[in-house]
Amino acid sequence: MQPRLFAIITAFLLGVLGLGAVAVTQWTPQAAVQAGAPAAPGVSGAPAAQSSGPAASPSPTGDPAVWTRSTLRNKLMAKMEATDPGVALAELDAISKKLPYTVRFCHPIAHELGHTAVKRYHADFQKVISFPHETCAAGYLHGAVEEMLNASANPEEDLLKLCAPANQGKCIHGVGHGTMFVAKQDVAKARALCNKFPTDSRKITCSEGLFMQLFGPDEEDEKAKANLDPAALAKDPLYPCKDQPSLFQSACFFYAPTFYLSSHDYANHENVYADALKWCLNGQASGGANDCSRGVGSRTMKYNLDREDWAANQCATAADSWQRKACTQGLMSYYTVNYTEAGAGSRLCSKITNKEIAGYCRTAGGLATTLD
Repeated sequence: MQPRLFAIITAFLLGVLGLGAVAVTQWTPQAAVQAGAPAAPGVSGAPAAQSSGPAASPSPTGDPAVWTRSTLRNKLMAKMEATDPGVALAELDAISKKLPYTVRFCHPIAHELGHTAVKRYHADFQKVISFPHETCAAGYLHGAVEEMLNASANPEEDLLKLCAPANQGKCIHGVGHGTMFVAKQDVAKARALCNKFPTDSRKITCSEGLFMQLFGPDEEDEKAKANLDPAALAKDPLYPCKDQPSLFQSACFFYAPTFYLSSHDYANHENVYADALKWCLNGQASGGANDCSRGVGSRTMKYNLDREDWAANQCATAADSWQRKACTQGLMSYYTVNYTEAGAGSRLCSKITNKEIAGYCRTAGGLATTLD
Protein backbone atom coordinates (compact mmCIF):
# COMPACT_ATOMS: atom_id res chain seq x y z
CA MET A 1 0.00 0.00 0.00
CA GLN A 2 1.26 3.46 -0.87
CA PRO A 3 2.40 5.50 2.18
CA ARG A 4 0.14 8.41 1.22
CA LEU A 5 -2.90 6.13 0.85
CA PHE A 6 -2.09 4.37 4.14
CA ALA A 7 -1.94 7.72 5.97
CA ILE A 8 -5.32 8.79 4.59
CA ILE A 9 -6.99 5.51 5.62
CA THR A 10 -5.42 5.66 9.10
CA ALA A 11 -6.61 9.22 9.66
CA PHE A 12 -10.09 8.25 8.55
CA LEU A 13 -10.24 5.28 10.98
CA LEU A 14 -8.98 7.35 13.88
CA GLY A 15 -11.68 9.91 13.23
CA VAL A 16 -14.38 7.25 13.24
CA LEU A 17 -13.07 5.76 16.49
CA GLY A 18 -12.99 9.20 18.08
CA LEU A 19 -16.61 9.84 17.19
CA GLY A 20 -17.53 6.44 18.61
CA ALA A 21 -15.85 7.26 21.89
CA VAL A 22 -17.85 10.45 22.13
CA ALA A 23 -21.04 8.53 21.46
CA VAL A 24 -20.54 5.93 24.23
CA THR A 25 -18.86 8.04 26.93
CA GLN A 26 -21.09 9.45 29.73
CA TRP A 27 -20.28 13.13 29.74
CA THR A 28 -22.78 14.12 32.46
CA PRO A 29 -21.01 16.32 35.01
CA GLN A 30 -20.69 14.79 38.48
CA ALA A 31 -22.63 17.68 39.98
CA ALA A 32 -25.59 16.88 37.78
CA VAL A 33 -25.49 13.22 38.83
CA GLN A 34 -25.51 14.25 42.47
CA ALA A 35 -28.36 16.66 41.93
CA GLY A 36 -30.50 13.92 40.48
CA ALA A 37 -29.68 11.29 43.13
CA PRO A 38 -28.30 12.69 46.39
CA ALA A 39 -25.80 10.43 48.12
CA ALA A 40 -25.69 9.64 51.79
CA PRO A 41 -23.99 12.14 54.10
CA GLY A 42 -20.30 11.67 54.50
CA VAL A 43 -19.86 9.98 51.13
CA SER A 44 -17.30 11.80 49.03
CA GLY A 45 -18.99 14.39 46.89
CA ALA A 46 -22.36 14.01 48.61
CA PRO A 47 -24.50 17.13 49.03
CA ALA A 48 -24.84 18.28 52.63
CA ALA A 49 -28.51 17.74 53.38
CA GLN A 50 -28.44 20.17 56.30
CA SER A 51 -26.58 22.92 54.54
CA SER A 52 -28.21 26.31 54.49
CA GLY A 53 -26.45 27.21 51.24
CA PRO A 54 -28.04 27.34 47.80
CA ALA A 55 -29.83 24.17 46.71
CA ALA A 56 -29.22 22.33 43.46
CA SER A 57 -31.07 23.24 40.28
CA PRO A 58 -34.84 22.87 40.64
CA SER A 59 -36.80 19.98 39.18
CA PRO A 60 -39.52 20.52 36.55
CA THR A 61 -42.03 20.86 39.41
CA GLY A 62 -40.09 23.80 40.85
CA ASP A 63 -38.86 21.84 43.86
CA PRO A 64 -35.09 21.69 44.49
CA ALA A 65 -33.32 18.52 43.50
CA VAL A 66 -31.96 18.23 47.05
CA TRP A 67 -34.02 19.46 49.99
CA THR A 68 -32.41 21.39 52.82
CA ARG A 69 -34.11 22.08 56.10
CA SER A 70 -34.84 25.67 55.14
CA THR A 71 -36.17 24.96 51.64
CA LEU A 72 -38.46 22.18 52.85
CA ARG A 73 -39.62 24.24 55.80
CA ASN A 74 -40.46 27.22 53.58
CA LYS A 75 -42.42 25.05 51.15
CA LEU A 76 -44.52 23.46 53.87
CA MET A 77 -45.18 26.67 55.76
CA ALA A 78 -46.45 28.20 52.52
CA LYS A 79 -48.54 25.08 51.86
CA MET A 80 -50.13 25.28 55.30
CA GLU A 81 -50.80 28.99 54.88
CA ALA A 82 -52.60 28.32 51.59
CA THR A 83 -54.51 25.23 52.81
CA ASP A 84 -54.41 23.66 56.27
CA PRO A 85 -52.03 21.67 58.49
CA GLY A 86 -53.38 18.34 57.24
CA VAL A 87 -52.36 19.07 53.66
CA ALA A 88 -48.90 20.27 54.68
CA LEU A 89 -48.33 17.25 56.93
CA ALA A 90 -49.45 14.84 54.22
CA GLU A 91 -46.91 16.36 51.85
CA LEU A 92 -44.20 16.22 54.50
CA ASP A 93 -45.04 12.56 55.08
CA ALA A 94 -44.82 11.77 51.37
CA ILE A 95 -41.50 13.58 50.95
CA SER A 96 -39.92 11.96 54.02
CA LYS A 97 -40.92 8.49 52.84
CA LYS A 98 -39.78 9.06 49.26
CA LEU A 99 -36.52 10.74 50.32
CA PRO A 100 -35.40 9.24 53.65
CA TYR A 101 -32.54 11.71 54.07
CA THR A 102 -35.15 14.40 54.85
CA VAL A 103 -35.99 12.54 58.08
CA ARG A 104 -32.87 14.18 59.55
CA PHE A 105 -34.75 17.45 59.73
CA CYS A 106 -38.45 16.68 59.21
CA HIS A 107 -39.19 16.41 62.95
CA PRO A 108 -38.23 20.03 63.79
CA ILE A 109 -40.11 21.20 60.69
CA ALA A 110 -43.19 19.39 61.98
CA HIS A 111 -42.60 21.08 65.36
CA GLU A 112 -42.77 24.46 63.68
CA LEU A 113 -45.95 23.56 61.83
CA GLY A 114 -47.50 22.70 65.21
CA HIS A 115 -46.43 26.03 66.72
CA THR A 116 -47.91 27.92 63.79
CA ALA A 117 -51.16 25.94 63.85
CA VAL A 118 -51.80 26.87 67.50
CA LYS A 119 -51.48 30.55 66.59
CA ARG A 120 -53.60 30.14 63.47
CA TYR A 121 -56.48 28.47 65.35
CA HIS A 122 -56.21 30.76 68.39
CA ALA A 123 -55.11 28.02 70.82
CA ASP A 124 -58.04 25.73 69.99
CA PHE A 125 -56.02 22.63 70.79
CA GLN A 126 -58.66 20.13 69.75
CA LYS A 127 -58.91 21.80 66.35
CA VAL A 128 -55.11 21.82 66.03
CA ILE A 129 -54.75 18.10 66.70
CA SER A 130 -57.81 17.14 64.63
CA PHE A 131 -55.51 16.77 61.62
CA PRO A 132 -53.56 13.49 61.19
CA HIS A 133 -50.27 14.23 62.89
CA GLU A 134 -48.23 11.02 63.19
CA THR A 135 -45.73 11.95 60.48
CA CYS A 136 -42.10 12.53 61.44
CA ALA A 137 -42.54 10.92 64.86
CA ALA A 138 -45.45 13.20 65.81
CA GLY A 139 -43.36 16.36 65.62
CA TYR A 140 -46.47 18.44 64.82
CA LEU A 141 -48.12 17.32 68.06
CA HIS A 142 -44.97 18.10 70.03
CA GLY A 143 -44.77 21.60 68.58
CA ALA A 144 -48.45 22.25 69.26
CA VAL A 145 -48.09 21.21 72.91
CA GLU A 146 -44.97 23.36 73.25
CA GLU A 147 -46.84 26.40 71.97
CA MET A 148 -49.88 25.76 74.16
CA LEU A 149 -47.74 25.53 77.30
CA ASN A 150 -45.52 28.43 76.29
CA ALA A 151 -48.59 30.67 75.94
CA SER A 152 -50.36 29.33 79.03
CA ALA A 153 -50.98 31.58 82.03
CA ASN A 154 -51.03 28.51 84.26
CA PRO A 155 -48.80 25.81 82.71
CA GLU A 156 -48.57 23.81 85.96
CA GLU A 157 -52.26 22.94 85.66
CA ASP A 158 -52.62 22.99 81.88
CA LEU A 159 -49.89 20.42 81.28
CA LEU A 160 -52.10 17.86 83.03
CA LYS A 161 -55.14 18.78 80.93
CA LEU A 162 -53.69 18.96 77.42
CA CYS A 163 -53.36 15.23 76.84
CA ALA A 164 -56.40 14.17 78.89
CA PRO A 165 -58.35 12.01 78.88
CA ALA A 166 -56.39 9.67 76.56
CA ASN A 167 -52.96 10.68 77.93
CA GLN A 168 -51.19 9.07 74.99
CA GLY A 169 -47.44 8.75 75.28
CA LYS A 170 -46.61 10.90 72.28
CA CYS A 171 -48.70 13.75 73.64
CA ILE A 172 -47.05 13.56 77.07
CA HIS A 173 -43.67 13.40 75.33
CA GLY A 174 -44.69 16.66 73.68
CA VAL A 175 -45.49 18.10 77.11
CA GLY A 176 -41.89 17.29 78.04
CA HIS A 177 -40.69 19.45 75.16
CA GLY A 178 -43.03 22.18 76.33
CA THR A 179 -41.72 22.14 79.89
CA MET A 180 -38.36 23.32 78.57
CA PHE A 181 -40.00 26.30 76.86
CA VAL A 182 -41.89 27.20 80.03
CA ALA A 183 -38.76 26.75 82.17
CA LYS A 184 -36.54 28.72 79.79
CA GLN A 185 -34.25 25.69 79.35
CA ASP A 186 -33.77 25.25 83.11
CA VAL A 187 -33.67 21.45 83.56
CA ALA A 188 -34.56 21.46 87.27
CA LYS A 189 -37.63 23.65 86.70
CA ALA A 190 -38.72 21.58 83.70
CA ARG A 191 -38.22 18.38 85.69
CA ALA A 192 -40.47 19.78 88.45
CA LEU A 193 -43.19 20.28 85.85
CA CYS A 194 -42.87 16.67 84.64
CA ASN A 195 -43.18 15.58 88.24
CA LYS A 196 -46.71 17.02 88.27
CA PHE A 197 -47.88 13.86 86.50
CA PRO A 198 -49.31 11.34 88.98
CA THR A 199 -47.53 8.18 87.77
CA ASP A 200 -43.88 7.29 87.23
CA SER A 201 -44.53 6.09 83.68
CA ARG A 202 -45.91 9.48 82.64
CA LYS A 203 -43.12 11.31 84.43
CA ILE A 204 -40.59 9.24 82.49
CA THR A 205 -42.37 9.86 79.18
CA CYS A 206 -42.41 13.57 79.95
CA SER A 207 -38.69 13.44 80.72
CA GLU A 208 -38.03 11.96 77.26
CA GLY A 209 -39.35 15.14 75.65
CA LEU A 210 -37.53 17.29 78.21
CA PHE A 211 -34.10 15.85 77.42
CA MET A 212 -34.72 15.60 73.70
CA GLN A 213 -35.40 19.34 73.79
CA LEU A 214 -32.30 19.97 75.91
CA PHE A 215 -29.86 18.08 73.68
CA GLY A 216 -31.52 18.69 70.32
CA PRO A 217 -33.19 22.12 70.35
CA ASP A 218 -34.46 23.91 67.29
CA GLU A 219 -31.38 25.77 66.11
CA GLU A 220 -33.52 28.47 64.51
CA ASP A 221 -35.39 29.31 67.72
CA GLU A 222 -33.37 31.50 70.07
CA LYS A 223 -35.69 30.61 72.96
CA ALA A 224 -34.88 26.92 72.53
CA LYS A 225 -31.08 27.04 72.52
CA ALA A 226 -29.33 24.38 74.56
CA ASN A 227 -28.23 25.59 77.97
CA LEU A 228 -25.21 23.35 78.67
CA ASP A 229 -22.32 24.73 80.68
CA PRO A 230 -19.07 24.18 78.67
CA ALA A 231 -17.01 23.95 81.86
CA ALA A 232 -19.32 21.28 83.27
CA LEU A 233 -19.17 19.36 79.99
CA ALA A 234 -15.38 19.46 80.09
CA LYS A 235 -15.42 17.80 83.51
CA ASP A 236 -18.20 15.34 82.69
CA PRO A 237 -18.83 14.58 78.97
CA LEU A 238 -22.31 13.23 79.80
CA TYR A 239 -23.33 16.21 81.92
CA PRO A 240 -25.93 16.67 83.38
CA CYS A 241 -27.21 13.08 83.29
CA LYS A 242 -25.57 11.54 86.34
CA ASP A 243 -26.84 14.48 88.43
CA GLN A 244 -30.48 13.71 87.61
CA PRO A 245 -32.83 11.77 89.92
CA SER A 246 -32.84 8.07 89.05
CA LEU A 247 -36.28 8.30 87.41
CA PHE A 248 -34.95 10.80 84.86
CA GLN A 249 -31.47 9.45 84.18
CA SER A 250 -32.37 6.94 81.46
CA ALA A 251 -33.92 9.54 79.16
CA CYS A 252 -31.04 11.92 79.76
CA PHE A 253 -28.40 9.36 78.80
CA PHE A 254 -30.47 8.23 75.81
CA TYR A 255 -30.67 11.70 74.27
CA ALA A 256 -27.19 12.92 75.23
CA PRO A 257 -25.66 11.53 71.97
CA THR A 258 -27.82 13.97 70.00
CA PHE A 259 -25.71 16.82 71.33
CA TYR A 260 -22.45 14.93 70.81
CA LEU A 261 -23.24 14.11 67.17
CA SER A 262 -24.41 17.60 66.27
CA SER A 263 -21.40 19.24 67.92
CA HIS A 264 -19.08 16.90 65.99
CA ASP A 265 -20.65 17.65 62.58
CA TYR A 266 -22.05 14.18 61.95
CA ALA A 267 -23.27 15.14 58.48
CA ASN A 268 -19.71 15.46 57.21
CA HIS A 269 -17.76 13.03 59.41
CA GLU A 270 -18.81 9.40 59.09
CA ASN A 271 -16.50 8.19 61.85
CA VAL A 272 -18.43 10.19 64.44
CA TYR A 273 -20.94 7.37 65.09
CA ALA A 274 -18.24 4.90 66.10
CA ASP A 275 -16.60 7.67 68.15
CA ALA A 276 -19.91 8.34 69.90
CA LEU A 277 -20.09 4.72 71.07
CA LYS A 278 -16.63 5.11 72.63
CA TRP A 279 -17.76 8.42 74.16
CA CYS A 280 -20.72 6.65 75.79
CA LEU A 281 -18.29 4.59 77.84
CA ASN A 282 -17.87 7.72 79.98
CA GLY A 283 -21.21 6.72 81.48
CA GLN A 284 -20.14 3.30 82.73
CA ALA A 285 -19.40 4.44 86.26
CA SER A 286 -22.81 6.09 86.60
CA GLY A 287 -24.67 3.25 84.87
CA GLY A 288 -25.62 5.29 81.82
CA ALA A 289 -23.46 3.69 79.12
CA ASN A 290 -26.17 1.25 78.00
CA ASP A 291 -28.84 3.93 77.55
CA CYS A 292 -26.29 6.19 75.86
CA SER A 293 -25.36 3.40 73.43
CA ARG A 294 -29.02 2.84 72.60
CA GLY A 295 -29.27 6.55 71.97
CA VAL A 296 -26.34 6.39 69.55
CA GLY A 297 -28.09 3.59 67.66
CA SER A 298 -31.31 5.58 67.51
CA ARG A 299 -29.62 8.72 66.17
CA THR A 300 -27.52 6.67 63.74
CA MET A 301 -30.68 5.25 62.23
CA LYS A 302 -32.46 8.60 62.24
CA TYR A 303 -29.66 10.27 60.30
CA ASN A 304 -29.11 7.33 57.94
CA LEU A 305 -32.53 5.92 57.12
CA ASP A 306 -31.49 5.77 53.49
CA ARG A 307 -28.70 3.26 54.25
CA GLU A 308 -29.82 0.86 56.95
CA ASP A 309 -27.03 -1.69 56.59
CA TRP A 310 -24.38 1.03 56.85
CA ALA A 311 -26.04 2.25 60.05
CA ALA A 312 -26.01 -1.29 61.45
CA ASN A 313 -22.32 -1.60 60.70
CA GLN A 314 -21.65 1.40 62.94
CA CYS A 315 -23.05 -0.60 65.86
CA ALA A 316 -20.68 -3.42 64.90
CA THR A 317 -17.68 -1.17 65.62
CA ALA A 318 -18.27 -1.32 69.38
CA ALA A 319 -15.63 -3.39 71.20
CA ASP A 320 -18.04 -5.21 73.52
CA SER A 321 -21.09 -7.31 72.69
CA TRP A 322 -23.33 -5.58 75.26
CA GLN A 323 -22.73 -2.26 73.52
CA ARG A 324 -23.28 -3.69 70.05
CA LYS A 325 -26.59 -5.10 71.29
CA ALA A 326 -27.66 -1.82 72.93
CA CYS A 327 -26.79 0.13 69.79
CA THR A 328 -28.86 -2.27 67.68
CA GLN A 329 -31.82 -1.85 70.01
CA GLY A 330 -31.57 1.86 69.31
CA LEU A 331 -31.58 1.21 65.56
CA MET A 332 -34.78 -0.78 65.89
CA SER A 333 -36.33 1.78 68.24
CA TYR A 334 -36.06 4.66 65.81
CA TYR A 335 -36.89 2.61 62.73
CA THR A 336 -40.20 1.43 64.19
CA VAL A 337 -41.06 4.89 65.51
CA ASN A 338 -40.58 6.30 62.01
CA TYR A 339 -42.14 3.40 60.10
CA THR A 340 -45.20 2.45 62.13
CA GLU A 341 -46.67 -0.14 59.74
CA ALA A 342 -46.69 -3.83 60.63
CA GLY A 343 -43.55 -5.66 59.57
CA ALA A 344 -41.27 -2.61 59.62
CA GLY A 345 -38.94 -4.17 62.18
CA SER A 346 -38.59 -7.39 60.19
CA ARG A 347 -37.83 -5.35 57.10
CA LEU A 348 -34.99 -3.60 58.88
CA CYS A 349 -33.47 -6.85 60.13
CA SER A 350 -33.58 -8.36 56.65
CA LYS A 351 -31.41 -5.53 55.34
CA ILE A 352 -28.61 -6.07 57.86
CA THR A 353 -25.77 -8.21 56.53
CA ASN A 354 -23.72 -8.49 59.73
CA LYS A 355 -24.98 -11.73 61.29
CA GLU A 356 -24.39 -10.69 64.90
CA ILE A 357 -26.16 -7.35 64.47
CA ALA A 358 -29.00 -8.99 62.52
CA GLY A 359 -29.47 -11.39 65.43
CA TYR A 360 -29.65 -8.53 67.92
CA CYS A 361 -32.09 -6.79 65.59
CA ARG A 362 -34.48 -9.76 65.61
CA THR A 363 -34.56 -9.78 69.40
CA ALA A 364 -34.54 -6.00 69.91
CA GLY A 365 -37.27 -4.47 71.98
CA GLY A 366 -38.09 -2.93 75.30
CA LEU A 367 -37.87 0.71 74.26
CA ALA A 368 -40.80 3.06 74.48
CA THR A 369 -42.63 3.93 71.27
CA THR A 370 -42.30 7.60 72.19
CA LEU A 371 -38.51 7.69 71.76
CA ASP A 372 -38.13 9.67 68.54
